[in-house]
Amino acid sequence: MAICGSPRIEGNTEYLLKTVLDEVEKEDIEVELIRLAGKEIQPCKACGHCTKGQGCSQRDDDFQEIFNTMIEADGIILGTPVYFGSATAQLMALLQRAGYVNRRSGNKCFSRKIGAPVVVARRSGHNFTLAQLMYFFTISDMVVPGSSYWNIAIGKDKRDVAEDKEGIETMRNLGKNIAWLLKK
Repeated sequence: MAICGSPRIEGNTEYLLKTVLDEVEKEDIEVELIRLAGKEIQPCKACGHCTKGQGCSQRDDDFQEIFNTMIEADGIILGTPVYFGSATAQLMALLQRAGYVNRRSGNKCFSRKIGAPVVVARRSGHNFTLAQLMYFFTISDMVVPGSSYWNIAIGKDKRDVAEDKEGIETMRNLGKNIAWLLKK
């Protein structure tokens, strides 16, 4: 599954994620794209409910449905544009809540699943944002495949990333590597 953290539907981040998913799907692996655009993900309220192993107490947003899909998936690709040097607030709210529930459940929700970050920016901020997403994967005991370069691309306006030849090739290679790992 891929989660698009961009508030723009069919923007650069979604374009990159679809490029990765297309390669995975070519190997007869079922894929799903979830857009956070139009969904509500509240930030963690530090209520401590998850510390009792009962999951997240907040039930008035879209978190639980997305979290359940994350648990069911064999692989999770996270995509985000860079906003002021980091991932979007909505994606981070999802990851922070998912991370807390996972950690309080004995780190069993995502262990040994495949995780891959995809980041797009107009000019800079890729590296920190890529690291942000990598932290989620590594603390969640996930396996992170590589590619021919870091999973980043350059673009500002809609479909600009399509002109980033190296970025597109990196995404295709990432998709091939994810499919290869899933088949292992």
